[in-house]
Amino acid sequence: MDDPYWFGQIAAANALSDVYAMGGVPKTAMNLVGFPLKHMDLAILRRILEGGLDKMTEAGVVVVGGHSVEDNELKYGLSVTGFVHPDKVLRKRSLKAGDRLILTKPIGTGIINTAIKGGLATPEITQFVTRLMAALNRSAAEAMAGHPVHACTDVTGFGLLGHLAEMVVGAGLGAEIDSTSLPIIPHALEYAAMGLIPGGAYKNREFRETIVAIEPSVDRGVRDVLFDPQTSGGLLISVQADHADALLYDLHRKGAADSAIIGRVVSEPFEQIRVI
Repeated sequence: MDDPYWFGQIAAANALSDVYAMGGVPKTAMNLVGFPLKHMDLAILRRILEGGLDKMTEAGVVVVGGHSVEDNELKYGLSVTGFVHPDKVLRKRSLKAGDRLILTKPIGTGIINTAIKGGLATPEITQFVTRLMAALNRSAAEAMAGHPVHACTDVTGFGLLGHLAEMVVGAGLGAEIDSTSLPIIPHALEYAAMGLIPGGAYKNREFRETIVAIEPSVDRGVRDVLFDPQTSGGLLISVQADHADALLYDLHRKGAADSAIIGRVVSEPFEQIRVI
């Protein structure tokens, strides 16, 4: 993303997601900046900070200051503090057998961003994925609050299966994913078929391949998207089965229109993920 304002927006949305994923409400944030003063105009940093501030304002968060250092590479993020009742903290591994798995944003941002860097993405898909990455997970978090959600995480650099693996490994449970139910960004499969796969996807696959079994019938492009590293992705929610449809309805009603039930938590196979 070459626009510094949107860069700031996306970085801020990404920083907030950890708090939302734990069932919390973000309240304050501090800017963290590394900036190459000798090689970039300060106007770029100003626009980045404006983007971050506007996104924090949208989230109802107060930016209370920050830290900056001169660096050879541009870096921007935020340290976010939020509130949650100790009895209502959502953790990754507290999922239960029989739960349904819901994903709140479509996947494929890594592949699309690779196409953008290669000059192959259309202006329409570039705008779509930019706004998707900048979208807060606040509405999804608000929808979760009214339902028996057992576990949650946000989907970022490890990809969908990488973050799902973090949920099942150590929990003594497994997961089954329905590849036909996955929300996927338009054109992501097309670009994947062209070989526009980010290097992180191969690393994610290599790291988790011992616990993932994908049926031969699953499309090759879908396999790539499953490991695709996401930037500011959605929430992956494990909810009691008889509340899954109601939660999905609330997610759609609150604006998380791409949310979908993508699978379920199972007792067997032990700490393994099966994609059908």
